[in-house]
Amino acid sequence: MPLLKDDMPLMKEPHPSPQAPLPWVLPSLFAAFNVVLLVIFSGLFFAFPCRWLAQNGQWAFPIIAGLLFILTFFSLISLNFSDPGILHQGSNEQGPLMVHVVWVNHRAFRLQWCQKCCFHRPPRTYHCPWCNICVEDFDHHCKWVNNCIGHRNFRFFMLLVLSLCLYSGAMLVTCLIFLVRTTHLSFSMDKAIAILVAVPAAGFLVPLFLLLLIQVMSVSAAERSYEGKCRYLQGYNPFDHGCASNWYLTICAPLGPKYMAEAVWLQRVVGSDWVPIQTPRFPTCPSVPSPPAFPGPSTSGSLQTREGSPRER
Repeated sequence: MPLLKDDMPLMKEPHPSPQAPLPWVLPSLFAAFNVVLLVIFSGLFFAFPCRWLAQNGQWAFPIIAGLLFILTFFSLISLNFSDPGILHQGSNEQGPLMVHVVWVNHRAFRLQWCQKCCFHRPPRTYHCPWCNICVEDFDHHCKWVNNCIGHRNFRFFMLLVLSLCLYSGAMLVTCLIFLVRTTHLSFSMDKAIAILVAVPAAGFLVPLFLLLLIQVMSVSAAERSYEGKCRYLQGYNPFDHGCASNWYLTICAPLGPKYMAEAVWLQRVVGSDWVPIQTPRFPTCPSVPSPPAFPGPSTSGSLQTREGSPRER
């Protein structure tokens, strides 16, 4: 029995409004500014309130804050230069008139054709309009680090959010303890710097904690941020394997090989029937030739057809 188009749950992907592409320098400078801002505030924090506490025998606060700063800085730099899971352009045998169907946990998905990368995107792969790339298991584009968050760097993103929460809390607690310990002293530069550091630390702590809570709930339910309020048919999420398995697959599971020059055929066997296409209206990609008269190079990979096949006549 052939699979009908209406029976396949299609993911509704967001369609951002057309916007003029910004020069790549501006997002890069914004990400670099965030790194410099972290270093500057941390330098003031360690040079004034932490120095006073260390001189008075309170070494625990500078040591704990120093370890959290190293963890935060490492995760931030790693996330800036990490590969989110880029899927490069597909093979020349693929075309927009072909249909690819995959099974995910007993649910059939029709792969969407990417007009810019010229290949059929696997489930949960999205073309980022800011980076102009297709990212596997796309979650969102983080402008703070000027990078996409996807399959290969999501664990670095979670580590960054967690370390920022802990580091902001450590800075706030250390500055408050310093101000309490120095209430009998006159107002000085150390107190001014402590207040200057404590205010942004407290301001960032609340949104960072909310972001961490949202991400924890998303990972537990196997959801992605870009899906928004998208609901699966019959209220069933085929990507949900249970809370424990979701955390293992997201944080601990091996990432697998990187996708370099060629796209990897991720389609699985779903049958031998042809899937008809009704009035396709896909623009042709200049880098992909016309669809061939025979299935693609891997006939065991997916269901393929094109307009005018004998099945449709």
